[in-house]
Amino acid sequence: MAKEHAFDISAKINMQNFKDAIAQAEKETVSRYDFKGITAEINYNEKAKTLTLTSSSDNKLEALVDIVIARLLKRELSSKVLDEATVVDASGGDRRQVFKIVDYIESKEAKKIVTEIKTQKMKVTATLEGDHIRVKGKNLDDLQKAMKHIRGMEWDAPLVFENFR
Repeated sequence: MAKEHAFDISAKINMQNFKDAIAQAEKETVSRYDFKGITAEINYNEKAKTLTLTSSSDNKLEALVDIVIARLLKRELSSKVLDEATVVDASGGDRRQVFKIVDYIESKEAKKIVTEIKTQKMKVTATLEGDHIRVKGKNLDDLQKAMKHIRGMEWDAPLVFENFR
């Protein structure tokens, strides 16, 4: 009997890399000349899974977002882990932007991924298993084709392919 191979699709993020990227962004804002003497704060709330950026103006806030995203990308994390929630006025004329940290695949999107794999008529099966999608097949090449196809499409969640065996 042929051995069956599989891989999982999830949206787990490496929290240590995420925390390191945030720490690097905080260090960079402290040392940058254009942030001297103005409000530039990065606050990560682990329990609420939010990242709050506060700065004195919209331009500085955009620069702060760029710094954070650059640090995430350097740590091989997708910028899709941050889902923009709100931009509001903060005290003292500052601007505050709150991001929700995405570390899961929404059920609608997971169903779309499974449907997309099935419509490609590859010799693989995709099933939802809790917070991840398991893709199984007898041929490794078919699994790699499915992985390549899913990677090539645009998804809202930061997809991670793991447990390839």
